[in-house]
Amino acid sequence: MLQEAIDFKEESDALYGLLSTLEDADFAQPTQFKGWTLNDVLEHLHMWNWAANESHADEANFVAFLQDVMGSAADGGMKAYERKWINGLSGRALLEAWHTFYTDMSARFTQIDPKKRLKWAGPDMSARSSISARLMETWAHGQEVFDHLGVVRQDADRIRSIAVLGTNTFGWTYATRKQTPPGPMPYVRLTAPSGDIWEFGTPSEAERVDGNASEFCQVVTQVRNIADTQLQVTGEVAQDWMSKAQCFAGGPETPPAPGTRFTKSR
Repeated sequence: MLQEAIDFKEESDALYGLLSTLEDADFAQPTQFKGWTLNDVLEHLHMWNWAANESHADEANFVAFLQDVMGSAADGGMKAYERKWINGLSGRALLEAWHTFYTDMSARFTQIDPKKRLKWAGPDMSARSSISARLMETWAHGQEVFDHLGVVRQDADRIRSIAVLGTNTFGWTYATRKQTPPGPMPYVRLTAPSGDIWEFGTPSEAERVDGNASEFCQVVTQVRNIADTQLQVTGEVAQDWMSKAQCFAGGPETPPAPGTRFTKSR
């Protein structure tokens, strides 16, 4: 059983539980993330869940889909493509379509060889990394939903996969910007939701990041500015990395400005 697939379902279930009480009209409300509505969030998660599943189920069809996606810039960009792909689904109908698909998808991924190589928009990756990336994106885009609805999320230790992605993509943060890392990856020491200590990299007093695992995951997924966390960042390399850390694929993205992403008061 691939544990990351189980974690992906549990994280998706947590978001589904939050959204399941809403009415159709509520899904048209904009969030703090680029004005995306709750419909936009679900469109994005549903389409890329489908794509990740298709990379395993039908590689040739996935490659054709990806070529179509990459050519979408001339037709209004990625968001326009996602809206076309979803074929008019919105509100509770979209919510249930997403829920049904991720439930079936997670069951399939529990049975995949974790080392199987799967194609993606960036470099090929293992099945374990693929489903971990779906967990990461569900958690990251879930944050704008929790923020919008004024609910403080209670994380579980399944976010460890996101922390792993966050540290594994230290070099990617620079590669996507066509830069060279200014030094080795800093030491990262995090307190998990359970209270366990997670450590990554070579212990160092000069270059390190210490603090809450949820906040570290928020920074590397760019749902919070480092200035809006209590993370302790020591050293020039660590400070530079945390100022632009990016654990997701695609071109370079700028983290939100300080104070612009927060959980609204109810």
